[in-house]
Amino acid sequence: MSFKRPESALVVIYDHHRRVLLLQRLDDADFWQSVTGTMEGQETPYQTALREVKEETGIDILHEGYTLKDELKINHYPIRSAWRYRYAPEVTHNKEHVFSLEVPSEQLIRLTEHSAYLWLPAEQAVAKVWSDTNRQAILQLSQNW
Repeated sequence: MSFKRPESALVVIYDHHRRVLLLQRLDDADFWQSVTGTMEGQETPYQTALREVKEETGIDILHEGYTLKDELKINHYPIRSAWRYRYAPEVTHNKEHVFSLEVPSEQLIRLTEHSAYLWLPAEQAVAKVWSDTNRQAILQLSQNW
């Protein structure tokens, strides 16, 4: 079995009305999150963020001419127990690189890995997301809007 790399990218996507895009996981209806995904192979955090946004939302950042901003924030958190089997036995924590992306309010979202999406004001998004690091990222970003 090939284990996942314990390093990921988190991308908080927001629109011109300062609403945050949240995605509902297929495997847990109570788990809402921003775009996130594991780094693969020799990918950089930036490359992972580009790929995950495209895979999870259909947004091709480079093609659209959008700006993916590296927030220069790295989080370390314990891997959820239900997902630990995906990692080598000694791995207990993940390293998460935080990015943000502003898109037009009319941006089309095409789900491929999630069951639903919502655009919410930052304070509502903070209350809905499952992950503490996702919550912190939305809070910090929204303070600069």
